[in-house]
Amino acid sequence: MTDIARGLEGVNVTATKLCRIDGQKGELVYAGYDIFELADHSTFEEVAFLLWNLRLPNARELAELNQFLYTERELSDLNRRMLREIVGFVRPMRALEICVEAVGALDTKSSVLTPEQLRLTAARLTARMATIVAAYHRLRHHQEPVPPRSDLGHASNFLYMLTGHEPNELEARTFDVAMILHAEHEMNASTFSAIVTASTLSDMYSAIASAIGTLKGPLHGGANEAVFKTLQEIGDESNIPAYVDAMMERGDRVMGIGHRIYKTTDPRAIILERLGHQVADQAEERKWFDMSLKLRDYLAKKLEGRPLYPNVDFFSASVYHMLGIPSDLYTPIFALARITGWTAHLLEQYGDNRLVRPNAVYEGAENREYVGINQR
Repeated sequence: MTDIARGLEGVNVTATKLCRIDGQKGELVYAGYDIFELADHSTFEEVAFLLWNLRLPNARELAELNQFLYTERELSDLNRRMLREIVGFVRPMRALEICVEAVGALDTKSSVLTPEQLRLTAARLTARMATIVAAYHRLRHHQEPVPPRSDLGHASNFLYMLTGHEPNELEARTFDVAMILHAEHEMNASTFSAIVTASTLSDMYSAIASAIGTLKGPLHGGANEAVFKTLQEIGDESNIPAYVDAMMERGDRVMGIGHRIYKTTDPRAIILERLGHQVADQAEERKWFDMSLKLRDYLAKKLEGRPLYPNVDFFSASVYHMLGIPSDLYTPIFALARITGWTAHLLEQYGDNRLVRPNAVYEGAENREYVGINQR
């Protein structure tokens, strides 16, 4: 009988220079740099350059990238009209998916797949997607979009466009690190869907729309929103034991716990927890973060001996809430960061392309005779 790798688990589909994960040790490395090093010392813009070029930028290159991101933040008239038309009818991820295609529709060089043009497209999408999400959020609350600022970094500018208030240093740095942590994660489902689309030599915009559609699913990018929903359903720390026990008795999965790759704590969760403590100390409401800690501890006792530990979604939910971000934007924000990793993988794919065309094992009927419709 032919073996089938359901979910492609354990199947190597390509080679990459972008990311290495050791799930047993809890290691995450971007192009040779450990995630703890990048979180401590780098910025999201530097990490974007690293993923697109496999090296860190010098001062001039970083300044040029920052300037390009700023000039590309403004939305086209088409995007602005589309957002006003669809607001209230679709969820944020659908709005992002639609608007990304519109950005591509206006790019006369969208089918030019040279490395130079692809890097420009990657940076344009990185800049534009942040403005799309922030503008959509404000429009659905009957507020006018906030224009981007040239004096703010990418993470700070997004929070400013979202809330209308410039974030303080800790808030800006926390969100910047969160974006670094979500920027890349090897061959995940959304990256694979982008590669499948690109392998047909479709353009980068279409490939990214595919990735956004894949990330939208609750088993991938939607997990952090599901974590916050779980916290809300628990309601109070005193309800944690009864809630978790009932979930486990039903065989339900606790979102934010466990990962296909990591057999120990996700290193990104460790970094976010550390930052969460700092943000909680100055936040107006730290209830959900404190509840996350209690929930983590209770689950550790209940799951002792099983390789189920917090992943990045577990703490991002409560940290984002303390930053004033509504839960249904958690997945779009995931996309705002992962656009760098998606496009970096697409640079690799276009550079050495082969059509992705796997096989399927047929298990259906054989030797059936066709019967006319009047005899059925």
